[in-house]
Amino acid sequence: MAEKTTDEKAKAAAHKAAQAAKKAGLEKQAASKAGPAFELNQDGRETEHPVPRLKTHYRENVIPSFMEKHGLKNPHEVPSLRKIVLNVGVSEARDNVQMLDNAREELALITGQWPQVRKATKSISNFKLRQGMPIGVRVTLRGDRMWEFLDRLIAVSIPRIRDFRGLEPKGFDGSGNFNLGLKEQLIFPEIKAERVPQQRGMNISFVIGGGKDDLSLDLLKDLGMPFKTAEQAAKKGNN
Repeated sequence: MAEKTTDEKAKAAAHKAAQAAKKAGLEKQAASKAGPAFELNQDGRETEHPVPRLKTHYRENVIPSFMEKHGLKNPHEVPSLRKIVLNVGVSEARDNVQMLDNAREELALITGQWPQVRKATKSISNFKLRQGMPIGVRVTLRGDRMWEFLDRLIAVSIPRIRDFRGLEPKGFDGSGNFNLGLKEQLIFPEIKAERVPQQRGMNISFVIGGGKDDLSLDLLKDLGMPFKTAEQAAKKGNN
């Protein structure tokens, strides 16, 4: 009888362990569906990290409220941010290649991703430009890194713009994508003013799936982008 009791306890313990393993597997599967929970280091190893705050806000708050506001029935009808592209022109690189390296390092600090060098596609004699000459750097952000950059841009960098009174909602291209021009890179806290050889502007393009400017504007507002209100725009027009 004692042997049978011991046997039953062993079976119960094995069954409990199997259930726990199954539950852990399901939780891991659910986490993988919620979004990538790892990133690759320079040495190729995977490191777990939390899902970006703004990405969670988009899934849990923006999508339901957007569907209710616009009468949408399918979550896939809600516009989605596909990628963010940052471009920095470095015309001085024609005479000094060091300026290109500086711009590349600064953009890498801002985005956390090593930029790609952009070269001239044709020669223009008036600008002393030859085909194949490096004239700028570019970074394309996707996935979690894109959401993390957007969160920092909205919460930290944009409020540091001098005399900021809101973003102009005129930067849409008619297809739902938004372009933002910045005059200096010093608004990003990663850049130290004393180490910057010169101020340099950049263009940030937000590629949004959906195809309509008004929906893309509402999406960016829901994500926290501080656009000017209609009253502010009208006041500026009158002035």
